[in-house]
Amino acid sequence: MSLDSVLLEKSMAFAVRVVKLYQYLERNKKEYVLSKQVLRSGTSIGANVREGVYGQSGNDFTTKMSIALKETVETEYWLDLLSRTGYLSEKQYGDIREDVSEIAKMLTATVKCMRKKA
Repeated sequence: MSLDSVLLEKSMAFAVRVVKLYQYLERNKKEYVLSKQVLRSGTSIGANVREGVYGQSGNDFTTKMSIALKETVETEYWLDLLSRTGYLSEKQYGDIREDVSEIAKMLTATVKCMRKKA
């Protein structure tokens, strides 16, 4: 399995998880602002990865992976904020934070590798 397909799979699974988190925060915690932010950035990761994988050029791929990385970092921020404000338990936060950190590491390595090739 190539890194592209692993990133596609992990970013899609993460997006599904973020959608479910958004639903939970709205229904159970009556939180509407921060949850919308994490929904936007968290689902954008996979969209940019998919666009990059099916992009027109190496530069297009690198650009989309860079955007996906930025969205990942933003998602980490919103998750940290949700945790620090008590909307996520330590367990909930730890589980999803582990997933987003793994995606961030993969994207960082991908972007660095592509920039070296350029």
